[in-house]
Amino acid sequence: MASHVIGPAADIPPGAHCVVKIRGADIGIFNVGGAYYALPNVCMHQFGPLCEGTVNGTTACNAATGWHFAWVREGEIVTCPWHGWEFDITTGQNLARPQIRLRSYPVTVEDGQIVLTLGGGGKEQRETSSTQNA
Repeated sequence: MASHVIGPAADIPPGAHCVVKIRGADIGIFNVGGAYYALPNVCMHQFGPLCEGTVNGTTACNAATGWHFAWVREGEIVTCPWHGWEFDITTGQNLARPQIRLRSYPVTVEDGQIVLTLGGGGKEQRETSSTQNA
């Protein structure tokens, strides 16, 4: 397991996200209500740049909404900018096709720094660049 310091937690406040490049892979780092999550920046549909999409909510019609359409889960859903596929940031699960789930990566905050952990062994070179998207 290799840990990568992304940067100060204050740089990604609640509701914001960024895309970083680590070991040649683009990974989205999201702050959902003060908790940090990380997903690959690739949509399973046609490999679009998922984490460059908008973060918002979604509509639901179920018993919890009184069987009326309602806007729910604000700030928990990322929408692919290419074709509109929606993914739950907290689980990586596709909303329309629950059997599709993106890999997620562990994220912690240590001494005020966001730390992302990737699997794999050996010495790894870290390559980090970020683009703020709020």
